[in-house]
Amino acid sequence: MSGVREVVDGVFELSLGVVNVHVVVTDDGVVLVDTGLPRNVKRIDRALRGLRKSIGDVRAVLLTHHHFDHVGTVAEIRRRSGARVFAHAADAPVITGAIPRETPAKGMAKLAARLIGSPEPTKLDQLITGDETSPLPGFTALHTPGHTRGHLSYLLDRDGGVLFAGDTASGTRDGKVTLGPTQASVDPAEQGRSLRKLAGYDFEHALFGHGPAVSGRAAELLRAYAGGSDGGSDGEGEGRP
Repeated sequence: MSGVREVVDGVFELSLGVVNVHVVVTDDGVVLVDTGLPRNVKRIDRALRGLRKSIGDVRAVLLTHHHFDHVGTVAEIRRRSGARVFAHAADAPVITGAIPRETPAKGMAKLAARLIGSPEPTKLDQLITGDETSPLPGFTALHTPGHTRGHLSYLLDRDGGVLFAGDTASGTRDGKVTLGPTQASVDPAEQGRSLRKLAGYDFEHALFGHGPAVSGRAAELLRAYAGGSDGGSDGEGEGRP
């Protein structure tokens, strides 16, 4: 199935071009980690149908942060499926529309926002405020600020541990891990500190908002990068929001 990769049993990376959406199949239904750009519901539904699932099977959406390429279809998915949507309280006002969404200032992110449009605001069903909380069985939410103030990463207790790093870190084409995109980050130095925080956890696999997943020894690779880097505060990420 084009654009879909099973990283571990029941955990899929869905590539939507510049950004990834992640699908986790559980006993209670489908969990999505982020929802990609606006106007991508049909692509997500088509990918789910390839897994013998559908939008209607989505029971929860775990959002990593409020940027338009990660929350673009969440309102429609929530409307069509009744899924519960989770996000950090610090990013909630942008997701719900309580405060205006800022257009990316420069680069490809600005062009994409102008061409694709802004995500539809949506209600949130649960706000995450603490660290190492459990929004869903098997998942642990980790507050990893820097890319946005309310950025979250998630650990899934499956197959040695699966990290959903969002945009705190990214995967590279040669199978390594690096700092995530910093062009749209509110505090790249804090993002670097959050990456080093993730390096303190144990997990075998890591999936990212941008770049291919790493399967096997992912925590070791993240520690190797964190140990040899100042955190990437010079903006060495891939430049996507």
